[in-house]
Amino acid sequence: METFNHQLNTNIEAWLGPRDQRVRGLPLLDNYPPTFALTVLYLLIVWLGPRYMKHRPPYSCRGFLVVYNLGITLLSFYMFYELVSAVWDGDYNFYCQNTHSAPVVDDKIIKALWWYYFSKLIEFIDTFIFILRKNNHQITFLHIYHHASMLNIWWFVMNYIPCGHSYFGASVNSFVHVVMYSYYGLSSIPAMRPYLWWKKYITQLQLIQFFLTVSHTACAVIWPCGFPLGWLCFQISYMCTLIILFSNFYFQTYKKHRGSSTKEHQNGFSSTNGHSNGTQSSEQPTQKKLRVD
Repeated sequence: METFNHQLNTNIEAWLGPRDQRVRGLPLLDNYPPTFALTVLYLLIVWLGPRYMKHRPPYSCRGFLVVYNLGITLLSFYMFYELVSAVWDGDYNFYCQNTHSAPVVDDKIIKALWWYYFSKLIEFIDTFIFILRKNNHQITFLHIYHHASMLNIWWFVMNYIPCGHSYFGASVNSFVHVVMYSYYGLSSIPAMRPYLWWKKYITQLQLIQFFLTVSHTACAVIWPCGFPLGWLCFQISYMCTLIILFSNFYFQTYKKHRGSSTKEHQNGFSSTNGHSNGTQSSEQPTQKKLRVD
C-alpha cells in the first residue's frame, strides 16, 4: 500500500506539480486514496441505501436533524469568521493573492481551509438522512454531483493551493451555509415552520455566490500574481457547471411550479404544501421541494 501511495503521489505531482509541504501531516491529506475511498463508499450508500430502506418504515431523525444542522451552522460560521478575519487583518490582495506571500496569514488560512475540506466529508450525512427518511426525491444528480465532487476537489486544493486566492470561494460558501443550515435546523422544529419564508432565497443566494466566485477568480486571471492559471481556469469551469445545474433547479422548483400552481387555482384546484428535508414547508408549490447544498 505504501508503494502504491508513493507511486500515485508521484504521478499526481508529475501532472500538477509539487505539493505544498505546509499541509503535510494534516488528517487525510498525505495520500489521496482515503478521500477517494470515502467518496466511493458514499456513492455505494447512495445506490444501496434506498434499496435497503424500500420495505422499511422511514426514520424520523428529528432530534438528530436539529443537532446536526446546528452543528454545521456553527462550524460554517467558525470557518467564515476565521477566513475573513485572517484575510482582513493580513491585508490579502483582493484581486490576486499568491500562495507564498504572507506566511503568518497563509498558515491561518490553511488551518481554516482544512476544516472546510473536512466539512465536505461531514456533509455526506445530508444524503444519509434523506435515505433514512425515505426522501429519495431529494437525492438528485445535482445533490450527488455537488457532494461527491467537492470533497475530492478540495483534497487537491489543500495539497496544491491551500491558501492565497483559494480563500474566497470557501468564505462565501461558508456564509451561505450559515444561512442554509440554520434554515434546515429551524425547519426541523414543527413550531417554527410557519415562520420560515426565505427558502427560495437560499437558492438565489447560492447562485450569487457562484457568480461572485467566478468574478473573483477572473480577477486573478486579469491581474496575475503568480497564482497557478490552470487552477483558476478549473475553478471558473466548475463554477459554471454549478451555475447551470442550480439555475435549472431554481427554474424547475420555483418558476415552473409557480406557473403550474397558478393554472390549478384558475381551474378551481388548490395546491398542498411541499416538503423540504422531510419537513412540512411553509411554501405552496404542488411538488416537494428539493434540498441542494
